[in-house]
Formats: sequence, C-alpha cells, structure tokens
Amino acid sequence: MAELLKVEGLKSGYGQAVVVQGIDFVLPQGESLALLGRNGTGKTTLLNTLIGATKRHAGRITLAGQDITALPPHKRAEAGIGWVPQERNIFKSLTVEENLSAVARPGPWTVKRAYEMFPRLAERKANMGNQLSGGEQQMLAVARALVLNPKLLLLDEPLEGLAPIIVEELLRSIERVVRDEGMSAIIVEQNPRMILPITQRAVVLDRGAVVLEASSASLLADPAQLETWLAVARAA
Repeated sequence: MAELLKVEGLKSGYGQAVVVQGIDFVLPQGESLALLGRNGTGKTTLLNTLIGATKRHAGRITLAGQDITALPPHKRAEAGIGWVPQERNIFKSLTVEENLSAVARPGPWTVKRAYEMFPRLAERKANMGNQLSGGEQQMLAVARALVLNPKLLLLDEPLEGLAPIIVEELLRSIERVVRDEGMSAIIVEQNPRMILPITQRAVVLDRGAVVLEASSASLLADPAQLETWLAVARAA
C-alpha cells in the first residue's frame, strides 16, 4: 500500500522545551492509526507538530510524497491535512451552513454529504455555532474537516466530554469515515477500547517517544500491553 505520511526523527515542542522526542513512523494510504498514551505523553503535541503549530527542533514530515516540514499551517491544510482539535475551533458567530460552506473545497465530501453523515447538523443548519450543544459542535468540527477533502484527518480526543448517546453516534460516523470510506486518519483517544476496533494500527507514546507500535487487533487481543503502557485494567 502506498505511503501517505512519513515522520522521521521528529523532535518538537514549545519554545526551547522539547516534548516530542525523536519520533519515527509511517502511515500507509487508506489506513487509520490510534495514537495512545497517558495524559501528558505528547499526543496532542505530535498532532500540533503535524499541522505546524509547534517549534520543530529536528526531523522531517512527508505527506503524499511532499516534504511539508517547513510549511506553515495553512499550506499544510492545502497539502491535505484536516484537523479536529480538542477545542473544536468552529466559528461560533456563523451558522452551521456558513461554517461548512466557508471552508469547503472541491472533492467527494460536500456540504450535502456532511449533512447526510450528521443529520443533526442538517436540522440545525440555520443555527449559530454558539447555539449548538457540545456534541453538535463536535459533529460540526468533524464535518468542517471533512469538507476540506483532506488526504489525512487528525482527530484529537473527539469523544471527550460527550454524553454516551452522542459518543455512540459520533463513533459510528468516525468508523464510517475511516473504515468504510477509507479515509486515512490519526485519532487520539483516552479510551483505547473505543478506538482500536475502528483503526488498523496503533502507536503508544510515553514521555514523548514511541514505546510500542502494533496492529490494533493485536493490542485488543493482548490486554497486558494496554495495562503496561496505559494503566488500562484487564477487565476494562
């Protein structure tokens, strides 16, 4: 399978503080990756580095054969990176429809298709961003990233703080995108048992470094590895 993302010797952080410590991994086209680790292990910093929002101290990032290491964030978005941050970053003073149409780029993911994926958004397309619930805002954040028609989708804890019924709905939508539609994605999630079933591969970070890289299926089948690196109880 063709290589989509290649990260080589990546060191990055904020100012002079180095958080990500020499990371190497490859993500093939059409595959999704679960990025796991305890709080404070560098997961969000790694995503922020991929979008160009940290200080890079060393290393190289290649997307679909293009070296994007020196590109600013907006150029990385143009190159094909879609990002759903923890903060969601929707335009709260714009309607749902305006949030989507303002960023939409040509490709298979249209505003209409986003509404088909998230019927709640279609029902609220005239509502302002600040009139949506937390779960609806998260759906809008994912839909905004999709209508950019990215090559790679980055999701930073997309299920955090949501009601269980919304978690189930959003998880089904993410599963459809990354498994049925074949969208390449890197997904950060605190609960590995939610995200491992819908990803092909997993990387575990500890102290900013990769300590384990394995197939998602093998991690699900071996709870001891999850317990070792993530303090996940065997019965969880």
